[in-house]
Amino acid sequence: MTAPLLELDDVRTHFPVYKGALFERQVGTVRAVDGVSFTLARGEVLGLVGESGCGKSTLARTIVRLVPPTSGAIRFEGRDLAALSQAEMRRIRPRLQMVFQDPYASLNPRMTVFDAIAEPMRAHRLCRAGELAGRVADLMDRVGLARRLVRKYPHEFSGGQRQRIAIARALALNPALILADEPVSALDVSVQAQILNLIARLCAESELSLVLISHDLGVVHHLADRIAVMYLGRIVEIGPAGRVFHRPLHPYTRALISAIPEPDPERERHRARMLLRGDPPSPLHPPAGCPFHPRCPFAVEACAAAAPGLAPYPGFDGQAACIRLDAVERGASRGVSRGTPAS
Repeated sequence: MTAPLLELDDVRTHFPVYKGALFERQVGTVRAVDGVSFTLARGEVLGLVGESGCGKSTLARTIVRLVPPTSGAIRFEGRDLAALSQAEMRRIRPRLQMVFQDPYASLNPRMTVFDAIAEPMRAHRLCRAGELAGRVADLMDRVGLARRLVRKYPHEFSGGQRQRIAIARALALNPALILADEPVSALDVSVQAQILNLIARLCAESELSLVLISHDLGVVHHLADRIAVMYLGRIVEIGPAGRVFHRPLHPYTRALISAIPEPDPERERHRARMLLRGDPPSPLHPPAGCPFHPRCPFAVEACAAAAPGLAPYPGFDGQAACIRLDAVERGASRGVSRGTPAS
């Protein structure tokens, strides 16, 4: 069996919170990523979804070592990134790249498109100076931008064009893995489809592995091979994209899917919705036991006792972190919704 390209083993990223101007002391810890484990195969697209603030972006930045992990192992092509020095990470960075949410913020406003795309190749000395122009032109073609635009600046482009530039820059180093952090959330709906189609085509052409981060399950469903659902720093469900989208296991996944609007107004008006109680807990003070139990319509007293780990459920491909999956399934078959608990 082929070894995975990326393997995360109980990765945690915690941020200490300090108080006091003169005598500073630690008063708490923000558990942004709190024990995440999964694998990613070569050429696979993994969708990572969840509400804003659940730790998706922090996890992506931890994988590429923009944020140091507190504990756990991040094995990329067999090497633990968490244990590497900065010099060793520099040699590996061309193999994993990141596309950020806001392309205007991630592009240097004083650099032309040519310089923005050529900069990583210059930094890692991947091609000679005389070959840069041809390489940049090829990358412009791949992302659907005219070559004549290479001397323009980021402010002269639309949001969708800027994101294409960011994708071209990520591709410049021939990476094996790209982490795309909400790459279409700042774009118009019509442009979102173009960028998603572009990402899908590039992944197919180059056999890239991709971690696509989004708060919209509908977006990742069309691109991902598997979907991982994240809540309060933890993965609560992971499985094949079609199964997770059409037959979700975890109650939080069901709530996310029920929030996706139906294109048919008549169906939208009459369909049952699963509305959650309250707001997501703070990662500074996470609840005991299952992190979702204060909002879960199926929660019982045992849910507050211990946090369940990911486990398979008979008849379903994938895993979910819930001790009440039988009740959730019975509730789904009876149409339980709007936060009504099942027996």
